[in-house]
Amino acid sequence: QLQASGGGLVQAGGSLRLSCAASGGTFTNYAVAWFRQAPGKEREVVAAMRWSGGRTAYADSVKGRFTISRDNAKSTVYLRMNSLNPEDTSVYYCALRGSWTTNWSSASEYEHWGQGTEVTVSS
Repeated sequence: QLQASGGGLVQAGGSLRLSCAASGGTFTNYAVAWFRQAPGKEREVVAAMRWSGGRTAYADSVKGRFTISRDNAKSTVYLRMNSLNPEDTSVYYCALRGSWTTNWSSASEYEHWGQGTEVTVSS
């Protein structure tokens, strides 16, 4: 089970940190990702990582601004978002799959999804 939180309203240029708490197992070899979906648009990947470390990947649109990380003790994955702009306004979802994949950016690869947390960036 995945529980996402941390969304909210922020001004352009601001920062937010999203959290995704995982429960119901151990996730050592899992891959975890953040996706987002704006109204009328397809769901798109933001960032992904292998839970055990060693692999991270980012969408070009967020490279240098967003950072994905995890706290093993808390079974929680974070998405730190800096320099936010109105185009980042979306509902953000965390997702989990059993292992890392080279197709990390495809939503269809992920088996488990959190409920989404809404981020609104005002100009």
